[in-house]
Amino acid sequence: MNIEVVVADDQELVRAGFRMILDAQSGIEVVGEAADGVECVELASRLRPQVVLVDIRMPRLDGLEVTRQLAGPGVAEPLNVVVITTFDQDNYVRTALRNGACGFLLKDATPALLVEAVHAAARGGALVSPAVTVRLLKRLEQAELGAVSAGLEAVGLSARELDIVRLIAVGRTNQEICDELFLSLSTVKTYLGRVQSKIAARNRVEIAAWAWEHGAVRPGR
Repeated sequence: MNIEVVVADDQELVRAGFRMILDAQSGIEVVGEAADGVECVELASRLRPQVVLVDIRMPRLDGLEVTRQLAGPGVAEPLNVVVITTFDQDNYVRTALRNGACGFLLKDATPALLVEAVHAAARGGALVSPAVTVRLLKRLEQAELGAVSAGLEAVGLSARELDIVRLIAVGRTNQEICDELFLSLSTVKTYLGRVQSKIAARNRVEIAAWAWEHGAVRPGR
């Protein structure tokens, strides 16, 4: 079955470029395009694609609000939204993740990274651009270590669970976590389930967002 994708961007040339890249991939099909946020919400709600690619700055409704309406807290049947933008301000990233985005890419990302993000979103995973991840991790140098430690202790994560959270936050796949921590795939999945329950995260990107916000990952990890 093809991964169906809706692309939303106010620039026709950008939409055409995304369509060309994605339609060239076996198993991916762009089933709709939207030129503004309102059209995107209506189209995505009607077509129910596996993945919605959303630009942040669009007429009528910006991509952050589109993300909230399609994937945010309280949405009964959330869609998988990947936010793509030329603007990498930290507040955009945080808001997109809080609003339910399962991916965040910059428009200068490689075609391969775009395709990888679509595949990750379709299977319920998440991908955040490495450039964005580095920016967020650098900001953690300013975190107050006392508050960080208290926050981590409050949710009751074990040392092993925290190891896994840190690896997810820097983009490791389940298999890479297995290899690095010498764990079986089923064990990693069990730990992930416990982590999601303890920090009330719906998916990997919410685990990563939680890690960044609570200082669980330090630069250089």
